[in-house]
Amino acid sequence: MIQIEIDSGSGFCFGVTAAIKKAEEELASGKKLYCLGDIVHNGMELERLHDRGLITIDHEQLRQLHDVKVLLRAHGEPPETYEIARRNGIEIIDATCPVVLQLQRRIKRQYEASLPEGKTETDPSAQLVIFGKNGHAEVLGLVGQTSSHAIVIESMDDVDKLDFSRDIYLYSQTTKNLHEFRRVIDYIQDHISPDATFKSFDTICRQVANRMPHIAEFAVRHDLILFVSGKKSSNGKVLFNECLRVNANSHLIGSPDGIDLRWLEGVKTVGICGATSTPKWLMEECRDYILRSVGQGE
Repeated sequence: MIQIEIDSGSGFCFGVTAAIKKAEEELASGKKLYCLGDIVHNGMELERLHDRGLITIDHEQLRQLHDVKVLLRAHGEPPETYEIARRNGIEIIDATCPVVLQLQRRIKRQYEASLPEGKTETDPSAQLVIFGKNGHAEVLGLVGQTSSHAIVIESMDDVDKLDFSRDIYLYSQTTKNLHEFRRVIDYIQDHISPDATFKSFDTICRQVANRMPHIAEFAVRHDLILFVSGKKSSNGKVLFNECLRVNANSHLIGSPDGIDLRWLEGVKTVGICGATSTPKWLMEECRDYILRSVGQGE
């Protein structure tokens, strides 16, 4: 008999949970609701919400809308988005994650403090650096707080973008890897000019960061790991690679359809886990599919 465990630490983070709850509350009223970008990087959950009436739009489509309701997802948005909404009479349902919102405010304050006196929207005296993924929705929102003057570095390979003779203020996208962030900090500390100031701010969300050691512990306990995640999830890719690092018999799937029953041969225990964008109900569907397939379902 195969034993299946669903990881209790997997599934939506509180920011995504809150955004989906807000969407469901608005949709329950029967009114039309738009969402700027995918509310969550999971195709199955998107399909469920679209069936309930949620309409996903991009920034170009936002510019064409007037007098409607638009939900901003947990990733956050740059100031320009709010200005477009104001001009077009759009009511914003703001579901920006509180952790992201706090980070936006910190970066905005630092940017304004770094501007030459009496100047606005110009090059700051210090370099504001964001350790994050270029083009990611959260990072675009963070860069927007600096009138696009922030420097984005994705990895150690990008540190040569920095001028070590000038002041550096380093922040991180909330979902980045804590170990990599510390490596970047160490490198800058080793290379910064003694005449320049360097300050780093650990802005990584611990609810996400703590999943790395947790999911590694979970993955080593099972013969087979099924990691359920959408292809667009950056967090999903990082967590799956951690599973693969500790358990070579790990497979990335998007739904029960991705399960190859041959993987179950000789397996006694199966662990099912996922990203911060993976709904619990989808992991449960994967479990139920296996149980039915091996004759252990109801």
